[in-house]
Amino acid sequence: MNAPIADLRVDYRAGELEVDDLAATWHEQLAAWLEAAREAGVPDPNAMVLGTVDDEYRVTTRTVLAKDIDARGVTFFTNYTSEKSHQLRQTRQASVTFPWYGMQRQATVIGAVELLGKEETAEYWRGRPRTSQLGAWASPQSATVRDREALEDLFTTVEARFADDEEIPPPPHWGGWRLLPTHVEFWQGRTSRLHDRLRFRFNPARGDWVVERLAP
Repeated sequence: MNAPIADLRVDYRAGELEVDDLAATWHEQLAAWLEAAREAGVPDPNAMVLGTVDDEYRVTTRTVLAKDIDARGVTFFTNYTSEKSHQLRQTRQASVTFPWYGMQRQATVIGAVELLGKEETAEYWRGRPRTSQLGAWASPQSATVRDREALEDLFTTVEARFADDEEIPPPPHWGGWRLLPTHVEFWQGRTSRLHDRLRFRFNPARGDWVVERLAP
């Protein structure tokens, strides 16, 4: 590298965030920021970094795609035999961060998780491309495979299996998770590292949400 990593920095000046700028609810605000990222041409604006922990407190992160945002929570789909699903079953807790670097902002959602019902999973599955459906059947997600050829052989086998089927059913080992927020933070980079951090926090005693400003 031409410069040490320690010297890499950006002075954030793209925007600001005040309480009056927020939507009435966390999910409306999150949807608005996601749409703004899409309109700005941010690649994969619904990509989010999912953090999970196992029962020995080992933390794992990976990028997944949000497929729905509403008052109930944030939804994504995956293989139920994957490492992430094993950890979600163990702890029933997770967090996700939407890293919109190009807009100098991010949003983080923290809470419990629940499995989606079969009907919700089937509804989303029907709209997936056929190749993605085949991939879900073919991939033993998080398992060790011999090499790339072995993985492609699995895909070829599944492709032949469903060659005569107009519709492919969802695999029994595949479906959705919903993250049920208790905390949702919206972060906007500001100059001098005095970033704006506004957080929706659920108050269980009152059954409503409060908005707080956090020091950067």
